[in-house]
Amino acid sequence: MRERTFNVLFLCTGNSARSIMAEGLLAHLGRGRFNAHSAGSHPTGTVNPAALSTLAAMHIPTDGFRSKSWDEFARPGAPPLDLVITVCDNAAGETCPLWPGQPATAHWGVPDPAAFQGSDEQKAKVFMSAALTLRRRIELMLALPQGKLAGPGLQGELRRIGRVEG
Repeated sequence: MRERTFNVLFLCTGNSARSIMAEGLLAHLGRGRFNAHSAGSHPTGTVNPAALSTLAAMHIPTDGFRSKSWDEFARPGAPPLDLVITVCDNAAGETCPLWPGQPATAHWGVPDPAAFQGSDEQKAKVFMSAALTLRRRIELMLALPQGKLAGPGLQGELRRIGRVEG
């Protein structure tokens, strides 16, 4: 029997760094089991180049990313979402659109690497730290048995994972 494919949406305010990195990580690590998406409540319209450099340093493809509004995923014809995960504290506190299908939700707060002020080398380290935290959480989610992903305890599992540091 073929495993079900899950649609996951990572949310952040600007959809330029953390949510983009999470989308890239899950798309790469969860191939076949997960379709990864990202969006923002107030998208910047551009993807932070440091987010793409970080993904490239992790040997993850960087093509096709764009900063977009979460409204795209609340419209008719949008992919049905199974999981919606906020990765910044601002987006977690905002009123989200009504998602078709009432997906499980969780908050995986990660400090904003784009807000860091410092040298290029320091900034690269801050971006990598955020990406490693997201990668660890995604790996824990991927390790969940198929039954847990569709079961009533999913939201609790995702929230527990959100407390794990990189």
